[in-house]
Amino acid sequence: MDQTRLRARELRRSPTHIERLLWNRLRFWQIDGFKFRRQQPLGNYIADFVCFERRLIVEIDGGQHAAKKEYDAKRDSWLHDQGFIVLRFWNSDIVENMEGVLQSILDNLRSTPFLSPSPQGGRRRTK
Repeated sequence: MDQTRLRARELRRSPTHIERLLWNRLRFWQIDGFKFRRQQPLGNYIADFVCFERRLIVEIDGGQHAAKKEYDAKRDSWLHDQGFIVLRFWNSDIVENMEGVLQSILDNLRSTPFLSPSPQGGRRRTK
């Protein structure tokens, strides 16, 4: 298994407190029926939360991201080139304004068109 997948698995096993808070609100199709995955490898990067149906990525940034602006910009550019929209929220946004964060995510999900066909695959016709 490659290093990105191993790191994603490790991140899923030990989420931060803030990641846990948001995941408890995103999992099980709780936001208008949209499915999210957490710590999802995408190329050489790992997205905190991703909805493949709408190609929406939600990133939670702690204080360390203030010093990583160039890396984050490069990463966001690559993800954008792959067709993803990236939303970033600070840890404090999650703690202090969870409902506002969820509303922002929902607004973006609703304003992004459905993909056809679904990137998650689906059934293939057999002849």
